[in-house]
Amino acid sequence: MKRLHLIAVVALVLGVAAVAYASGDAESGAEAAHHGLNWKDFLFRVINFVLVFGVIAKLAGKKIVGFFRGRSQGIENQLSDLDVRKADAAKRLADIEASISNLAEEKAKIEEEYRRQGEALRDSIIAAAEAKAVQIREQAVAAAEAEGRVAAQKLRAELADAVVGAASAMLEKKLTAKDQEKLVDEYLTKVVFN
Repeated sequence: MKRLHLIAVVALVLGVAAVAYASGDAESGAEAAHHGLNWKDFLFRVINFVLVFGVIAKLAGKKIVGFFRGRSQGIENQLSDLDVRKADAAKRLADIEASISNLAEEKAKIEEEYRRQGEALRDSIIAAAEAKAVQIREQAVAAAEAEGRVAAQKLRAELADAVVGAASAMLEKKLTAKDQEKLVDEYLTKVVFN
């Protein structure tokens, strides 16, 4: 793995050096065409770059690698946190959708409960009214019977008075004064002995 990194670094250094050399000014390019490539200078620059890169890698390599690993770990943590949040949001959404879908069912249950309570209240009111009607009917019958008894007694009293009046008128016509005294004496004797 380290060898692969070293080869990649060397290839990168050579590529950067070639680009830097090719971007030189036209005069030095013309001189290079006359004299050819200055390999000694090129090699010196490559070695210089490798040394600077090596020193930086040696001194700050672990920190740079740690930074990028920490950054990648932070990104992974954020992604896993986002996945957890997404799952939680999906669960809450499902709960809300379930409660919304159950809303019509809940409404029907509540309406049925109120209807049942209303019918029970209606039945209890009707039962109370029927009981009160029976009680009023019984009171009316009792009052009518009492009035009937009073009326019957009154009628009997009136009838008795009329009978006594008629009998006394009849007796007065048929009885003489002597007969009347005799009857009164007999009646008084019966009343006193009874």
